[in-house]
Amino acid sequence: MSGVLAGFATIGMIIGVGFLLAHLNVLDATAQRVLTRTAFFVASPALMVTVLGRSDVHQLLSANLIASLASVFVVATTYVLLARLVWKRSAADTVIGTFSAAYVNAGNLGLPIAAYALGNAALIAPMLLAQLLVLQPSGLTVLDAVTHVPQPGMSRGRRLLLRVTRPLRNPLAIGSLIGLALAISGVKLPVPISAPLGLLGGMAVPSMLLAYGISLRLGPRPGAGEPPVHVATILALKLVVQPLVAYLIGAYVVGLSGHALLAVTVIAALPTAQNVFTFAMRYGRGIVLTRDAIFFSTVLSLPVIIVITWLLA
Repeated sequence: MSGVLAGFATIGMIIGVGFLLAHLNVLDATAQRVLTRTAFFVASPALMVTVLGRSDVHQLLSANLIASLASVFVVATTYVLLARLVWKRSAADTVIGTFSAAYVNAGNLGLPIAAYALGNAALIAPMLLAQLLVLQPSGLTVLDAVTHVPQPGMSRGRRLLLRVTRPLRNPLAIGSLIGLALAISGVKLPVPISAPLGLLGGMAVPSMLLAYGISLRLGPRPGAGEPPVHVATILALKLVVQPLVAYLIGAYVVGLSGHALLAVTVIAALPTAQNVFTFAMRYGRGIVLTRDAIFFSTVLSLPVIIVITWLLA
């Protein structure tokens, strides 16, 4: 349990630094945009190469992967149906809302919890794979398609080529695919390449957290920007439905038990990832919604994880 508390405390302190720097006018909205662009285009792709590249492929392609994929699929599908049929949200806003409901904080919070609370950092790999190679590329492809404005005079064939190849040109998707290829092939990058990638990847999480802290200070207070029922639905999907689906699929479909079942359930109950806020900033959609979802899910996920651990440990 100390690993869980340490992970949450680390996140809270860095967000607090971003909030304080914005309050003191050291960083402003321009700095927030620079931090999010750096994380999106440089640091996060490097992090994906290093994290996935050193993952155990057997751990990636385990029964936990099925449970993780199922939890992501059920929550994402439920939110998309609600957003499009009930709330009449645009395609771009629907993608950002789906990320807020289904994209767990598997990186900066999941890794320490897996390492210190669950005893094995590799346990986070299946959820990382489900998100980085399924949820994230599909969502970003939609965002690229609906927010991209072709240049005047561009031919129809060139527009079609750009649309078809857009997923392959997304920096996060490229980083994820390279990392997966390294894990499957067993190839180890030479130090002159792996060392700079490690340094660049190390900027990803702090950049996201600092930018998020700035948004808490400069934007409306949490809970004031979006309809409460909308935020509450996202929180219910994230903190109740997703871990419940992971547990049910893990226990009754793929036969997980004991520590493995605890791990897949706890990981599914992690709060909304900070890089969802980076996506919202990058595409200019759902910024306040993602900020609120991250804030409240992070606060509420701690008691949820404690209850899950008490019931299943």
